[in-house]
Amino acid sequence: MKTEEWKKRIDNPEEYTTALYQRTDELYQVPDSVPDENGMITCPAMIMRDIVVFPRMVSPIFVVPGPNLDAINYVQKENQTMIALMLKDSDIENPTHDDFLEVGVEIAVGRLLSLQDGNGSALVQGRSRVKIIEIIEKDDFWWVKGQVIEEDETSNRQTEALMRTSRDLFERCVQLDRTLPDEAHLFSINITEPGWLADMIATAVSLPYDERLELLTILDPKERLKKVNWLLAQELDVLQLEDEIQTRVQSEVDRSQREFYLREQLKAIQNELGEGDVWSRELVELKAKVDAKKMPEEAKTQANKEIERLNQMPAMAPEVAILRTYIDWLLDLPWEDATEDNLDVLHASKVLDENHFGLGKAKDRILEYIAVKSLKPKTDRQPILCFAGPPGTGKTSLGKSIAAALGRNFVRLSLGGVRDEAEIRGHRRTYIGALPGRIIQTMKRAGSINPLFMLDEIDKLGSDFRGDPSSALLEVLDPEQNFSFSDHYLELPYDLSKVMFVTTANNLGNIPPALLDRMEVIEFPGYIEEEKLEISRRFLIPRQLEESGLEPDELQFDEVALRKVIREYTYEAGVRNLEREIGQLCRKTARLKAEKKRFTKTLSMAAIEKFLGPPQFFFAEAEREDEVGVATAIAWTENGGDIMPIEVLVMEGKGSLQITGQVGEVMQESAQAALSYMKSRVDPLGIDPEIFEDIDIHIHVPEGAIPKDGPSAGITIATALISAFTERPVRKEVSMTGEITLRGNVLPIGGVREKILAAHRAGLKTVILPEKNAKDLVEVPKKVREDLKIIFVRHMDEVIDIALAPALENGNRFLKRIEEKSKKVRKDEK
Repeated sequence: MKTEEWKKRIDNPEEYTTALYQRTDELYQVPDSVPDENGMITCPAMIMRDIVVFPRMVSPIFVVPGPNLDAINYVQKENQTMIALMLKDSDIENPTHDDFLEVGVEIAVGRLLSLQDGNGSALVQGRSRVKIIEIIEKDDFWWVKGQVIEEDETSNRQTEALMRTSRDLFERCVQLDRTLPDEAHLFSINITEPGWLADMIATAVSLPYDERLELLTILDPKERLKKVNWLLAQELDVLQLEDEIQTRVQSEVDRSQREFYLREQLKAIQNELGEGDVWSRELVELKAKVDAKKMPEEAKTQANKEIERLNQMPAMAPEVAILRTYIDWLLDLPWEDATEDNLDVLHASKVLDENHFGLGKAKDRILEYIAVKSLKPKTDRQPILCFAGPPGTGKTSLGKSIAAALGRNFVRLSLGGVRDEAEIRGHRRTYIGALPGRIIQTMKRAGSINPLFMLDEIDKLGSDFRGDPSSALLEVLDPEQNFSFSDHYLELPYDLSKVMFVTTANNLGNIPPALLDRMEVIEFPGYIEEEKLEISRRFLIPRQLEESGLEPDELQFDEVALRKVIREYTYEAGVRNLEREIGQLCRKTARLKAEKKRFTKTLSMAAIEKFLGPPQFFFAEAEREDEVGVATAIAWTENGGDIMPIEVLVMEGKGSLQITGQVGEVMQESAQAALSYMKSRVDPLGIDPEIFEDIDIHIHVPEGAIPKDGPSAGITIATALISAFTERPVRKEVSMTGEITLRGNVLPIGGVREKILAAHRAGLKTVILPEKNAKDLVEVPKKVREDLKIIFVRHMDEVIDIALAPALENGNRFLKRIEEKSKKVRKDEK
């Protein structure tokens, strides 16, 4: 209510009150029931459900045909009041006497109005509280006998304070609650009785049914007013909270309306300038791009759906950038764009040979794939290869050559150090700054649905609390699943079945078995010296000459000098360091040329040491003469094969065995097995069995700084032990490899190709191999097989006959002296 209107009405409160209740004049015409000599009144009963009428208050009621309607018709004919009975529980259908409140209200009922549904409506006015004495049941309706309760209307300071508090709280409620008319507070100001004020506020404020019943039963006006104050305080807290929420919501709505109004103005200005609606034009262009893009129907439907969402948003809405980025990703991805494969096997073979020397297994597998593809073009199954081998052996560069041979786009993804699963599958769009995973990002960079996709360093994947990326790759590398790869950002199936995946690894042991099972492993062995020479001539030297600014005829590499670089300045399975050393030689020569100084056009061994300094590695050579207790093993390393002399020294002691040279547990066990075998053969070997208690055995493998392990040195250790105890020299030109059992059987080993090549490089003439390794000679170059005498054995006795020379006549008889000394000691003891 406005302030002026409020002041005008408050000046004449009687006129205002009459105007407020002008609809209820007819209720005032109904006289109160006259009590008998006992102060009792008897009136028809009206059963109230879900409504409480307080004295002096007016409330509307709805009446259905039944006892209540019959009672109302009766009292209106007789022009008398009724007594309202309040149900304790409004859900009771057939109430008894005990179901009613002990306090009722004498009410007057106004004119009854008929409604369209057959029910009636009327206004009722409370007169006074009545204590229910008796309920009398009759045929049509019930009668109630009750005693009118007179309230104490005296006032004191406490009562005035309570009334003032009630008015203040009620005024604040009226200000906050829009359902309360402003006149309600004005009416409460004119009430001077505490009970009446409490009943008026209880009627005006929306209180629960139970609270209204409790207020009706409180007969002391002061206590009733205290209860009303407590309820008003609770209601005020709720109204204040609602008002704060409404204020915040309204401010947001006002801001949105203001932005909308400003945008509409901006549109009008742009149209007036002839610029039109830029945002609408962008959406139309975006829709045209989606319609023109070749993509699956599901992806196109999703893109159109997102464009429709954009169309319903203002151009400056925060979510616009997120939706626009998502649509751009859908448009940029190659859904159906593919390059045509070049299925000419001869062309592919030529390309692979031009770019790489050796690597026969890998080249054969690619040519087989191209041949099958040319015979059955519609096959969709792509090989998933894993190139495994030491660094620098050409794994990554071969992948590029395969892509060039097939005419496919080449993309590479390095997985080294990736620990987050989201790097593979992407983040969901609910995250700020979300992007697709690296697989989808790389496919976008490829620009075609069928590139050659190289997953580099797959054995370097890690896992932590952010997930396991190798598990996420299972779907990518499984031909049965990758036709519908699911990226968290796209939330659409993406077809990876046409992609040719090639992975690279240095160590297969670090790859989870489930992931390794999905790949076809192709081993990349280290290059032999002859292969390194050929690679240097064909690829490394021409490339480094060009990068150094030299002409091909300005610098020639002598073969002997090149071998020196390979043997003494590099120690690797690949050719990466070899290329660095060749590059250094080219740069040194280029500097001399730039300084106008004389330089040698053919690099000799002297020039190599001048430019590269002293040798960094020493080439292993065979023993120069036959020696007792020294046998030559051939071993496999990550950098290729190498020879490994094993020394056995026998000395006076107490029967202990010592093994040095940083050998692993497996190699130590092989030494124990070799010693046990020798002890079991003392009679055929001519060794006194009692001598083992009086000597110590020391087995040493040189180059102690390099860790060594494996069972393949078993027969070599046994040969050195037998040589030391029998004083039979080991032939210097013999090398061997093989695992030994306690019975002397020789078991097969691995790395045969590298081991035989190492023996050939070292100048050895005879190689002893386990019989079951004969199949591995297929991988050994023909020239090496012709230069070496390769002998296959099944038992250690055969090794002894081949490797050991007869005992020297003038040899050291140390063991003989120990044996004689031991016999003398035992004889003295007896």
